[in-house]
Amino acid sequence: MSVEREKIFNFMKKKNILITGAAGYLGSIIATKLVNLGHHVTAVDIIKYDKNSLSHLFYFDNFKFLKEDITEEKVVKKIVKNQDIIIPLAALVGAPLCEKFKKNTIKTNVKAIEILLKNIKKKQKIIYPTTNSGYGIGEKNKFCDETSPLKPVSLYGTTKVKAEELIIKNGNSICFRLATVFGYSYRMRTDLLVNNFVERAVKTKKLEIFEPHFRRNYIHVKDIVDAFVFAINNFEKLKDNIYNLGLSSANITKIQLARKIKKHIKDLDIKIIKNRKDPDKRDYFVSNRKIEKHGFKARVSLDTGIKELIKIFSYCDIKFKNNY
Repeated sequence: MSVEREKIFNFMKKKNILITGAAGYLGSIIATKLVNLGHHVTAVDIIKYDKNSLSHLFYFDNFKFLKEDITEEKVVKKIVKNQDIIIPLAALVGAPLCEKFKKNTIKTNVKAIEILLKNIKKKQKIIYPTTNSGYGIGEKNKFCDETSPLKPVSLYGTTKVKAEELIIKNGNSICFRLATVFGYSYRMRTDLLVNNFVERAVKTKKLEIFEPHFRRNYIHVKDIVDAFVFAINNFEKLKDNIYNLGLSSANITKIQLARKIKKHIKDLDIKIIKNRKDPDKRDYFVSNRKIEKHGFKARVSLDTGIKELIKIFSYCDIKFKNNY
C-alpha cells in the first residue's frame, strides 16, 4: 500500500474510543459527534447530574454505556482494553465545586489520571482537555501562550495543571487548554460565564458585574467538538504537545461581553458594582496561534452563541444544572 493510500485508509478507519465523564457538558456532545461519525464509542460516567444527556445515543450499535467509577483501578483495567483513543473528561470542574469537595477533586482530577496512565499501553492515544485557568492572572497587555508560566488561582486550576503534566510526560497524547466554554449541550451548565450572563439577561433583564476589567478567552462547545475530531484525524502531527484552544476574536473583558449581550437584548440593564470583589480572580488574554498554525481555527462567534442561548433560555423548558 502506498504512503498516500495508507494515510487515507487510516483517516477513514473507525476507532474504538473511550470517553470518561461522557454524560457531562463536553462529554455528551463529543460522544454524539463521534458516534455519528461511525466510531465505536464507550461512554463511562457515574451519572451524578443528568440521567438523560446520553439517552439519544442508545439507539446506535456503535455506542456502549457503562455506569462505572473511574477512580477505581479494577474498573480502569477493564474499560481501557481494546481502546484506540482515550478522552478522559471525568473531573470535578469549576472552582466552587472543587473548593467544596477538595478530597474528591484530587481523587478524580489527579489520582484517577495516575491510575489511567498506569493501566494503558504505549500505543493507546490520549486527547485531554485541560484549561486556561492554569494561567491564573496573566500579564497586562500580553497574551498567554503555551510557554507562559502557569499560576493557577484555584484548586481546580491546580489539579488540571498537574494532570496535564502527567499526561504529557507519559507521551502519545495531546492536551487542549480550553478557553471558557459557552453554548448549548445535552447536559447544560449555567455556571459558565457566557451561559450565566445570557441566562440572567433573559430572565431578569439585569446584569450586575464585579471587576468588569477582568479578561477571558471563550470558545463555543461545537468548536471544541470539532477540535477533538481534528486531533483524532491529525494525531501524529499534533501529538506530545499542548495547545491553547479558544476563539481568537473572543479575547474580551467582562464588560465587553455584557455589552455584546445588550446588542441582542436592548432593554438589558448593566450595572457595575464597584465595591465588590469577584471571587474568581482569573484574568488573562490567550493566544491560539499554535493550534491555528496546525490548521484548526475556532469559528463559532460569540454573537452566534449568544443568539443561540437567548433562544434556549427564552423558549425551552429545561432544568439547567450547575456543578455546585
